[in-house]
Amino acid sequence: MTRTPIPLTVADLSSFARHLGAGIKERGAPSHLELLNMLARAAGLRNYQHLRAISAAELRLGAEAPPQVDHAQVERALRHFDGGGGLAQWPSRRQVQMLCLWALWAGLPPGESLGERQVSALLNGLHGFGDAALLRRELIGMGVVTRSPGGLDYLRREVAPPAEARELIRRVAARRKSGALRVGKT
Repeated sequence: MTRTPIPLTVADLSSFARHLGAGIKERGAPSHLELLNMLARAAGLRNYQHLRAISAAELRLGAEAPPQVDHAQVERALRHFDGGGGLAQWPSRRQVQMLCLWALWAGLPPGESLGERQVSALLNGLHGFGDAALLRRELIGMGVVTRSPGGLDYLRREVAPPAEARELIRRVAARRKSGALRVGKT
């Protein structure tokens, strides 16, 4: 008989470990079911059956667990952006480059066909190292921007960014907004 995996997400690992440790000290060496109940209670649920019921309901409803974000990767990419949300330098690591490109992609207007000069002007406003051609090529290579066969028209493709990219886009947008507010106040 195959088992259905039951996910368990814990918001605070320290609290979880403390509650689990207290349950083990209280009962000594627990049985399998007692350990499952302790795990569920330590996560803030009534018991293991409660955890199973939640998991089964999520499966029936087709609900997906929110994707886990690698915040360390987001932080590495965010270091390459200045306080105003502009890409200050081109990262050396490919994985970080890809994340940074998502933030630039988000700065392009959706559904609007743009000429090469317009795209370059937009990208120049989003970065500070002066290589819009590199960024255009990378965005096209990544598949998030398309270019007409003659190379005259560029179009942002509407694709769903990965979880880390969404988090980076959110943080860079906040920097751009706060940077614009500071500029507007002076």
